[in-house]
Amino acid sequence: MTGEFEHRHGFPPGTNEVRPADHDGQTAARTLAQVTPIPADLVTFYESIGKVTWADVGNGYFLDPASDVLLRLQEYGVVDIGTDQKAHGLVIGSNGGGLAYVAGPDGAVYRTRTASLDEPELDKVCDDLRQFLELLESSLKRFIADGDPGHL
Repeated sequence: MTGEFEHRHGFPPGTNEVRPADHDGQTAARTLAQVTPIPADLVTFYESIGKVTWADVGNGYFLDPASDVLLRLQEYGVVDIGTDQKAHGLVIGSNGGGLAYVAGPDGAVYRTRTASLDEPELDKVCDDLRQFLELLESSLKRFIADGDPGHL
């Protein structure tokens, strides 16, 4: 993707990487699992992957490190993901356009409609983290092929 980026866009690529988890990230993932309902596949993800930064894929796609998810939880709490006030999610990332991705306790991933998390309106993106990662991969492939990642 980055090989043709500068020729295609007229400026050099930014950071585009999948960073492996380090010890601190793994510890943060285990702490998240202890303090809030978190999908098991998200904990498993954070045991291996520290963070995803694709700054140049469309507006960008970012999956935050577990330590940032934990810090956001401690500072701002959980995000209400529906009319049922017992359903809460964790902000796990964002796109470069200001929309956040929220993982629900059942594993579903949602996207905010606006940049605000105060009273978020959410759209369900997929049923679980695996599907979400597959959608990210599809966006990357589309972007490499034609420069348009689609809308995730």
